[in-house]
Amino acid sequence: MLSQVKGLSRHFTEETLRAYLIGRSVRRDDGCLIVRGYGSQRGVYQKVAGRAWAHITAYVVFVGGYDPGLDVRHLCGAPDCIEPTHLQQVAHAENCRSRTQQPRCRNGHERELDPTSGRYRTVCRVCNSEAQKRWRVRQSEEVAAARAAYGRQVG
Repeated sequence: MLSQVKGLSRHFTEETLRAYLIGRSVRRDDGCLIVRGYGSQRGVYQKVAGRAWAHITAYVVFVGGYDPGLDVRHLCGAPDCIEPTHLQQVAHAENCRSRTQQPRCRNGHERELDPTSGRYRTVCRVCNSEAQKRWRVRQSEEVAAARAAYGRQVG
């Protein structure tokens, strides 16, 4: 069954992988078993044991009955949690439907609802406007530098 996990190092057995995952994890007060993977970033999906996703390897080792055609979903919402009771296998479409969208962008602006789909817009209008302004400034500086290098006056 371990051979079905994409990116998993071949030298692991179920027992050694179980011990490896438990050794790299910490129990939180809310019941989540948080794994520390190769990256230092907290709150993101973690890779362990080669290049395998930690939550998938935990599902294989602790729960069993892994189907590679299905996604492993976190019921708790913490991407770096490997608690077996918080993991569930579902179809990819169901996994996408169950995701919640954030009402604010990462810069704290309110996101608008798209009238055609009823979901939040993927790009915040304020952040998009600011990015376009920064792009226009960069472009005008590049054009001015190119014209100056070619010998034209900057106008």
